[in-house]
Amino acid sequence: MLTGNTVHIRELYGNDAKHLLKLERDNRLFFETFSMLRDDDFYTLKSQQERIRKYAEHREKDTSYNFGIFSNDENELIGSISLFQVMRGSLQNAVVGYFLDENHNGKGYTTEAVKLISHYAFSELKLHRLEAGAMPHNIGSIRVLEKAGFHKEGIAKKNVKINGKWEDHQVLALINPEDD
Repeated sequence: MLTGNTVHIRELYGNDAKHLLKLERDNRLFFETFSMLRDDDFYTLKSQQERIRKYAEHREKDTSYNFGIFSNDENELIGSISLFQVMRGSLQNAVVGYFLDENHNGKGYTTEAVKLISHYAFSELKLHRLEAGAMPHNIGSIRVLEKAGFHKEGIAKKNVKINGKWEDHQVLALINPEDD
């Protein structure tokens, strides 16, 4: 577990599946605004249990690391954050992705979670570079990344398919300060 002032992040376990399901169901329309459409099967307890099981497999294979974002005051699951597409060899990088319950936006929780996962990526996983992307009109997400130390690198044209449409993404990156 990695702890900040207002949130902590930790690996998700089987007993978190019902809380993950609630988070996904409560925020379905909000999350799908910035991500892919999911079929109804995704919104089942069985699907969330399988998702958590796959997270453990990916961690073992060093291909992705997925965490829940929990509020420190109530220990409530309020979001998720991940390092995915982990590349080793001469790259030593990963992509950061996150979702936060719509009711908790604007409180600095995601920025803190991004800082926590960045520290983990650099100190524990010994990665050199993290990358993240946000649709150019998603100013809140871009601000989160900038407050966490990421710098803008450019626009990736028609980079991610969201709701059946290829969307541009502002690419931001953070280099391990130990590698400067």
